[in-house]
Amino acid sequence: MFSFAAYSYPKSESYKEILLSSIITGLLIYIFLIVFQPFGTESFRHQYKYLLLFPYSVIFGSAFFAADLSIIRFRDWNIGSELLKVTGILFSASILSYFYNTFFISHVTLSFGNYLYMFLYCLALGIPISTIYILSRYIYLKRTNEKTAEEVSRQLADHNNTIVVRLNKELNISAHNTDLQISEENFICAQSMENYCSIYFSENGQLRKLVVRISLSNLLGQVQTDSVKRCHRSYIVNLNHVKSLKGNAQGYRLYLSDIDFEIPVSRSFISLIIPKLRSLKG
Repeated sequence: MFSFAAYSYPKSESYKEILLSSIITGLLIYIFLIVFQPFGTESFRHQYKYLLLFPYSVIFGSAFFAADLSIIRFRDWNIGSELLKVTGILFSASILSYFYNTFFISHVTLSFGNYLYMFLYCLALGIPISTIYILSRYIYLKRTNEKTAEEVSRQLADHNNTIVVRLNKELNISAHNTDLQISEENFICAQSMENYCSIYFSENGQLRKLVVRISLSNLLGQVQTDSVKRCHRSYIVNLNHVKSLKGNAQGYRLYLSDIDFEIPVSRSFISLIIPKLRSLKG
């Protein structure tokens, strides 16, 4: 159970995406209310019945928008975090829905018992809609990222079969009694390990690994070029060494021809890395 909750889940990264998904969620709530008319809605009689039901979609859509907006700066996100977010959304939406129903529709006395009924109604309505929201977002991102990864991988394969890029810039790395000079062409990647970085590079046709006491941000300041970029909070990669790209709902992973491990691309770096791969290899 706990291992399932720890599985990473893609959260919204752009304001446009947050706004669009919130509007769609709110509209799904409204469609559900007018089509199925649950929780006594069918027996509710009013000249402007469907107009009075619309604010519920605004309430739920606003709750999703506020929640997604508040977590946009979080780096690590998983299924457990997403479930807690949805629980908070349903709780806040139930409070707003309760006050709206009390003052504008039912005109009943404020009481905890009446709120409890509204909370249960919101759970019954919100859980299936939230499930649709979570699964559809996961499937959409999975398909989109897989398609993009396939396209970029084909470009990489075509590039590797036709031309080899020559990079002559010298990268000078200096840190704690270590002075290393590597050509940009020979620099492969770097991995952060707390206060140390493992630097992978080729020398005389052989793969070498050097552990240096330096932060990844400090190292990036010394090695960053048009092709050497940070792609994750723990990785710097030379994009000219990328041989293929794999995509899933969580994002992308880079595969390099010279090393035997994959390198993740954080969602916050996707907008930089993917276009750069296309431009370098296209």
